[in-house]
Order: sequence, then structure tokens, then C-alpha cells
Amino acid sequence: MINRLALLAAGTLLFAAVPAAAHRQWMLPSATVLSGDDVWVTVDAAISNDLFYFDHQPMRVAGIKAIAPDGSDAAIANASTGRYRSTFDVHLTQKGTYKIENASSFVMGSYMLNGEEKRLPRGTTSATLAAALPAGATNVRTSEAANRNEIFVTVGAPTQAVFKPSGKGIELVPVTHPNDLVAGEAATFQFLLAGAPAAGLGVTVIPGGGRYRAALGQMDLKTDAQGKVVITWPAAGMYWLNASVGGRPEGGPMGAAGPNGPQPGAAAAAGGPAPRRASYVTTLEVLAP
Repeated sequence: MINRLALLAAGTLLFAAVPAAAHRQWMLPSATVLSGDDVWVTVDAAISNDLFYFDHQPMRVAGIKAIAPDGSDAAIANASTGRYRSTFDVHLTQKGTYKIENASSFVMGSYMLNGEEKRLPRGTTSATLAAALPAGATNVRTSEAANRNEIFVTVGAPTQAVFKPSGKGIELVPVTHPNDLVAGEAATFQFLLAGAPAAGLGVTVIPGGGRYRAALGQMDLKTDAQGKVVITWPAAGMYWLNASVGGRPEGGPMGAAGPNGPQPGAAAAAGGPAPRRASYVTTLEVLAP
């Protein structure tokens, strides 16, 4: 009995020493490849410790929109937010690839006024920055931030129109279509930052189902000089992909200078251009061969 209690106590201490999983945001579609003429997809959206499980808080639906293959907006239907997740439907009335995204951009920063440092109001954007600065403001330091969380769903044959870059934040321009991923095969993605190839960008890929595995299975990769990264999928299933620059990586630690660059305000303080902070998240389905 004593030995069993000692082993139990040791196991408890070992479990306590393991840090809690970081919170990660994600959207999870009920399917990514569909066929037919009257097709719907249901999407779960949450922020959680374990990927694709509802254990922390919901993602708000207000900022989410769906883009049809022809570039028009598709309606978000039957939206509901509960304690741990949000859920909504999209009616896929066109053939081709849809993008469902939650994207935002804003400006952070500070200024001096009458000898006191002031922060820019929450929600300031590039368009409202001038109005947010009072008369007499000096030593203005700003940094742009752009966050993008998106998924792709295809009805019939895949199409490319929804991948047209906007030039804002981190964007995925697929060489391999994200709805054409097969276990054991390599896929190539290109990432852009502010419209230009994002060389040396850190890319993290984690398979779902982590609570049932001893190892997380995380892959840490970097893009090449053209912003491209090659991923070979070890098994079929749902995968979470994240790329971040200039700040805290989604669901991970941040060093004094961030994972891929200086912190906001560093370049501005030195008289250079304001650095950017950007994060990109997507959920990908990999099919069995």
C-alpha cells in the first residue's frame, strides 16, 4: 500500500510540473471537401487548451465572414455562442472554394501630451489614427497589428479566386491547394507578409487529437527565401497551422525580442519604420491516401 501511495504521489508531482497547454484559437468545419447542389457546412469556433476541444472560451462570431468562390459574401446562418464555443452554418450555393475568415487589423501605440505618455484608444485603425491623436501630441510611436484566422471549404473542383492577396498581414497563397492534402504527401504553401514573400517565417503545425497522445506531434518549420514551406503530413486528420511575426506566437511563449523580430515600437524609437505584428491561423484537413 505504501509503495502504491508513493507512486501515486510521484505521478501527481510529475503531472503538476508539466505546464498547462497554451490557449489557441481555431475554427473547425464539419467538412472541407463536399459535393452536391444543396450543401451546407457547420463550423465550430473556439479558443481552447486542447486543439478542437471546447474547454476554455468561445470565439465571437461578429467578426467572421464567408467569401464565395466568385468573391461575393456568403451569409453566416444559425449563429450561436455558448459557454465554450460558437457555432454557425454557411450555405454553399456555388461550386468551388470558399474562404471563411475572422480577420482584424488595428494600430497600437503611444504619444506624449503635456509631459505625460498616453496610449492610443483601443480599436484605433490606420484610417482613424489621425483623429485619435489630439492636437499637440508629440513623440508618436505606433505599430500595426493584423490577425487572420481562416479556413477553406470546397464544393466540387477546387478554385483559386479566394486566395487573391489583400496585402495586409500574413496571408497564405497555396502552391498546393489546402483542400487537396493527402497523408504521406508533401504540400507546399507560400506565405506573404504585407504582400511580399515572408522569408524566414516560423510556421507551427500541430495535429488534432492531442489529448489522446503522449506526444504533441508539433512540427516547427521555416519558410525559404520565397516565403515557401513544404509540409509532409504524417497521418490523416485535422491539423492546426500558425505563423506569427513581431509578437507572441499564437498559443506559445514570446522571448524578449519576439520569435521573429523586434517588439512594437522598437524601430520607431530608433527613428525607423514601425514594425508589424501579425498572426495567421488555419485548420487543414488531411485525407487518407
